[in-house]
Amino acid sequence: MKALALREFAPAKINLALHVTGQRPDGYHLLDSLVVFAGVGDWVSVEPAEALSLTVTGPFAAGLAAEDNLVLRAARLLGLQAAITLDKHLPIASGIGGGSADAAAALRALSAMAGVALPDAAAVLALGADVPVCLEGVPLRMQGVGEVLTPLPALPECYVVLVNPGVAVATPAVFKALPRKDNPAMAMMPVWRSAGELAAWLAEQRNDLEAPAIELAPVIAEVKAALAVRPGCLLARMSGSGATCYGLFSSEELAKAAAGALREDAPAWWVAAAAVL
Repeated sequence: MKALALREFAPAKINLALHVTGQRPDGYHLLDSLVVFAGVGDWVSVEPAEALSLTVTGPFAAGLAAEDNLVLRAARLLGLQAAITLDKHLPIASGIGGGSADAAAALRALSAMAGVALPDAAAVLALGADVPVCLEGVPLRMQGVGEVLTPLPALPECYVVLVNPGVAVATPAVFKALPRKDNPAMAMMPVWRSAGELAAWLAEQRNDLEAPAIELAPVIAEVKAALAVRPGCLLARMSGSGATCYGLFSSEELAKAAAGALREDAPAWWVAAAAVL
């Protein structure tokens, strides 16, 4: 059967909570995180070719180098020749898993295009801690160094507004600035019947990287505060290692209204409203 060209969505990954619970002797940090995905993201297109190549397009293409992109490293795991196009819509180094989501989308698309199996779990994890969870693409509890993935109770309908101030924050620098590495894990997860119940539970959890990230980029605190005061915002918090923050909303209308107001108030910021998938 002839291989076909395919297009795969790479949704933004959001750490609704992110607890750093330890550090291994090799330096890798142990995490406990509630991870969801949003209906905004990048697109990865693949088609058969005589050699492996990557073209980067989209609003944030200028910030990426095609030569050593994580997408290419993911593609090499499958040993396939393909022309890959990455249509980049998420900000670079923004704490919403853009690179990891792109790599995962490339793996899914190339696997389907050629009818070959995905790489084994160890090879996927070696690409980055967020790649396994992005490969799954559904709400999960992520633990360990990213390799322990547990399904979640069904999430209620909810929406997010994502805001990035245009400041790239280096993940290693944030972890280095974290004063304590052995913080408590997340509480037991109940069945959430509404966005309000989810937000109330999340309010008792943390993002342990938020404070050190704010030390490195104080504008993150401004973004979080700007989200928190929007009508209908149930919770505002930083995602991942920053600098993107999310606001949690119960309806699409409230989320879109908040996003529109933020674009007017801070036109230099990247703002997106989307459903939690």
